[in-house]
Parts: sequence; structure tokens; C-alpha cells
Amino acid sequence: MKKPIVNLNNKEVGNLEIDEKIFGLKTYPDIIHHYIRYQNAKNRQGSHKTKSRSEVSGKSKKPFSQKGTGNARQGSSKPPNFRGGAVAMGPQNRDYTFKLNKKEKMLAIRSALSTKLLDNQLLFIDTFKLDNHKTKELDKSLKNFEYTSALFIYSENGIDKNFKLASSNIPRVSVLNQKGLNVRDLINNDKVFIEKNTVEELSKRLA
Repeated sequence: MKKPIVNLNNKEVGNLEIDEKIFGLKTYPDIIHHYIRYQNAKNRQGSHKTKSRSEVSGKSKKPFSQKGTGNARQGSSKPPNFRGGAVAMGPQNRDYTFKLNKKEKMLAIRSALSTKLLDNQLLFIDTFKLDNHKTKELDKSLKNFEYTSALFIYSENGIDKNFKLASSNIPRVSVLNQKGLNVRDLINNDKVFIEKNTVEELSKRLA
């Protein structure tokens, strides 16, 4: 499958052969949804907690005599029915993560990439290299793409220093190494830009 390569001014400068097994799959909404749930679960701290009877402050001795007071018998001042006592069946620390096998992860990313390409929201850029780090010039160039949010994916060799500096001051623009590519970032960004020399690395990783 051949797709055009454009520069940062959105002008076509050539063509690129891409793997249909990576960029030409049908959409699997259930797999994409499962992957996003997996990511969200990993990000949950699970640090919500209430104190149990062994942790609240107070005396463990009987607060009053067993008989003769007219009150219900009590063995401690720490149970939930006392002011300042423990919380009954309150939340405790827990781990929300669940396992997602490697094949399912790869399929979800391939499906998300294919969906972006089908919707004309995935573009291949010849290079991210800039002559200077001025944000104003880069912002002016990127306006040719008419985006609301953008993700720039670069190779393992790193990203151009000028591009990284210039893009860091533009709202809703982020850069990501292809090793960290994930479904949530792909779905949450309006346009996705992949540097030409990154395509081969992605194809090997997701094959």
C-alpha cells in the first residue's frame, strides 16, 4: 500500500510503501476498548482507604459496665456505631490492574493506526528536523494541517532538538517515541504524524 509523504508545511514530497498488516486492518472497537480499559486501570492509584477497628484511635476496654446502664452492651469504643470509630466495610487499598496478552495489545495498536489512516487522520512526514527552535514558525506551519490536537511519533534514534523545543510551547501538541505508542494517545489526538524513518521500526515492532 502506497501513501503520500508530506513535509511540515503539508506539501507532498514523495510516496511511502506501508504494510497493510499494520495500517490496513479493519477496526476492532472491542479490542481498542479493552486496551484503553487496561491503560486506565494501570493508572489508577487504588490508594483510597478507611481505617479499620485495629487502626482507629481509642480504647479497646469496655466503655461502660455490661449491665445496669440501660445501654446496649459494648466491648470497645472503636466499632462503627461510635463517634470516631471505624468505618464499616469501607474502601481499602487495592490494585486495579489486569493482564492483557501481547497479541491483543499489538492488535489493538494496529487497529487504532488503521482506523486513523482510514479517517485521514494519520500522516507520514519526511522529517521533523527544523532549522531553529522558534515556536511561532512551527505553529504557523502546523496550521496547514487544520488539527485540534496532534501527536508526533518519532524513532528510537530520538527527535530533533529544535522540534522538541518548538513544539513544547504549542497547546495540544505532544511528541512520543514509537516504543511508547499506545491506543489511548492515538485515539485521544485528532491528527497523528509519523516520521518516515519511524514507519519501518513500527512495522517490525507490531508485526
